[in-house]
Amino acid sequence: MFDTFRSSSKLINTFTGHTSVVYNIDYSTFDNCQFICSGSADNTVRVWDVDNNKQIQSFNGHLNPVYCVKFSPYHYHNHRQNVICSSSSDNIIRFWDFKDNKQLQIFNGHTDRVCEIEFLPFNCGRYLCSGSFDKTIRLWDVETSKSLH
Repeated sequence: MFDTFRSSSKLINTFTGHTSVVYNIDYSTFDNCQFICSGSADNTVRVWDVDNNKQIQSFNGHLNPVYCVKFSPYHYHNHRQNVICSSSSDNIIRFWDFKDNKQLQIFNGHTDRVCEIEFLPFNCGRYLCSGSFDKTIRLWDVETSKSLH
């Protein structure tokens, strides 16, 4: 089965724009459109429209490399917003509305690099978990912007 996949697979597209290492990507669909978001050592978060093969947004708010990016199911299901969450070695988690081109929220509680974020699958992604070089895992309530644990 793998040999069949390998022999028939081919490169569909390459998205270019970052000027340094890409650390993380995520994929999602909003309103029947396909998107990829990416976080990079160039300190940016970028959004790519898969259907049109082009970059549609770039956010420059992080001061250091962006380690992780995730599309927010909470914002989409509850507010019909197209939002990306990003974490960085600047110790901050940021939320970006890529349709309206603005920053929505900042979670500031870690004392070292935030290397991983994950939306929990229940309550439409209301809770976000983050892991950091400060040796802690934090649980955040996206609705209230508060660190719970």
